[in-house]
Amino acid sequence: MQLARALRTGTLNLGAGGASLVALTPIYLIFVNALKTQPEASSMGVELPAIPQWANFGTVIDQGKLVSAFFNSVLYSVGGTVLAVLVSAFAAYVLARNRRRRHQVIYLLLIMGIAIPTNFVTLMKVMQVTHLIDSQIGMILLYAATQIPFSVFLIYAFVDSLPRELDEAAFIDGCSPVRTFFAVVLPILRPVLVTTGILSLLNIWNEFLMPLYFLNSTSRWPMTLAVYNFFGQFASDWSLVSADIVLTVLPVILVYVVAQRWILSGVSAGAVKG
Repeated sequence: MQLARALRTGTLNLGAGGASLVALTPIYLIFVNALKTQPEASSMGVELPAIPQWANFGTVIDQGKLVSAFFNSVLYSVGGTVLAVLVSAFAAYVLARNRRRRHQVIYLLLIMGIAIPTNFVTLMKVMQVTHLIDSQIGMILLYAATQIPFSVFLIYAFVDSLPRELDEAAFIDGCSPVRTFFAVVLPILRPVLVTTGILSLLNIWNEFLMPLYFLNSTSRWPMTLAVYNFFGQFASDWSLVSADIVLTVLPVILVYVVAQRWILSGVSAGAVKG
């Protein structure tokens, strides 16, 4: 019995180690090649640099317009996250408190957005008609729309677990539905709202296709598109490309490391309550 348990534990640990190795290998390659010279990084090898080229990061910041790209990413991520979380919280509250058939249909249509891929042809036509192409407000609206399905799905289960007596007591005290939501329900939703906000922030920061299709001006590019500043028609400097990628993913890593406690607690609370 103990031998079988030891074998099972060893197999699981070996599988986890292999999965970790597969996940960490691209990260290692990017970090290592970001410190190499252009000739050394041309092959994107796994060997360490002869002399670490820390100046690559300064070159990327100066030549790649990363300062403006960073603030664009912050604007899109924070704006899209705040809008998505607020709209999703409103929608989840209304749909969870009204169990009529039409509300259930609306809920199912919303969460279908988690699995259905984006139709960029139709979306491009909508953006053209609304004159939102190559605009920051258009990108914020797009990012928020992409995060609403999963956010509603996550918040809905949490709201559904809250006793309706809370709403009824607020109504008896003279609160309107809107005031009940903000004064009574919203403070209780804080754990799941924080989790939803962090996950949305990370997803928006890492998004690549949306700005590629809908932003023409380089001055409005987020950090994920700034890497194109180091691709040429006939040659590319992979050391600077790698340095740019490192600076792009570094904020995401820091946010996740700092906020993982809230992510896990919010997901666990939603799972238990749901």
